[in-house]
Amino acid sequence: MEINADFDQRILMHAAQMPWVDSPMPGVQRRMLDRVGDEVARATSIVRYAPNSQFSPHTHDGGEEFIVLEGVFQDEHGDYPAGTYVRNPPTSRHTPGSASGCIIFVKLWQFDPADRKHSVIDMNQAALMPDTLRPGVGVMPLFQDEHETVRLEVWVPGTRIEMACPDGAELLVLAGEVRIDGNLLTAMSWMRLPKGDHLKAIAGSDGASVWVKSGHLRHIATPHSV
Repeated sequence: MEINADFDQRILMHAAQMPWVDSPMPGVQRRMLDRVGDEVARATSIVRYAPNSQFSPHTHDGGEEFIVLEGVFQDEHGDYPAGTYVRNPPTSRHTPGSASGCIIFVKLWQFDPADRKHSVIDMNQAALMPDTLRPGVGVMPLFQDEHETVRLEVWVPGTRIEMACPDGAELLVLAGEVRIDGNLLTAMSWMRLPKGDHLKAIAGSDGASVWVKSGHLRHIATPHSV
């Protein structure tokens, strides 16, 4: 299966408007944003767990990165409420589910194969730092290594954003509104910018909270290529 698999193209998906598609596991549905592969895939998705649903125990050979958007995600390692950012590196194992139901944004098979750093950050509690080079922007670092940078950015209303993307980038709007090239992005709108692209955006009247990942599109790997 291939969905938005040409990484040289700019892609914009309004996930909140997409239909839910059943996964092989009862009670778990997906909105697929990009995908290369079948059930074992390099994938970016919005995933919804019905109350009392769960996946079977499994190992993430290619790593898993996710944000809890609504509800409480759970596994044997803990409970993760909305606003939690989690990195489960390659070789990690768990049994994911949700007693009350939840929605997560999740990326699979997009880690450096040697990465072994597990991370859990409550974005509701971590501090924002003002970006001295970009007035009106607060930044919360989430992860950084030689392969990628991941952060939460909070844009005050009306802020104009420009960002060079020499190695590509992804954006997920978590709250508020953003206008890019005449397109209005709202909560769960996702954009992927190819290498060499340049972002120009304007925050809406209520501002915006945006998850930003950059640098990683230098390393396009799939389960069959690593």
